[in-house]
Amino acid sequence: MTIYPASHERYESEPSLADLRGDGARMAPHWVTPAAPAPDPVSPALIHGVVVPAASARLIDATAEYGG
Repeated sequence: MTIYPASHERYESEPSLADLRGDGARMAPHWVTPAAPAPDPVSPALIHGVVVPAASARLIDATAEYGG
C-alpha cells in the first residue's frame, strides 16, 4: 500500500474541491469492482402488484421538467 504524506498545513484548513478530487482520483484504482452481469429482461406482463404512493408518483412525474 502506498502512503501519501500530507503536509502539516493541509490539516490546518478545510480541503479544497481540487484537493478532494485529487484524493478521489488517487483512491479510485483501489476500489475497482467487477461489473455486475445484466439481469435477464422481464416481460411487462409479468410485473404486477407494484403499488406506488400518490406522493411518490407526483414526485416522479415532476422530475420530467428537469431531465429534458
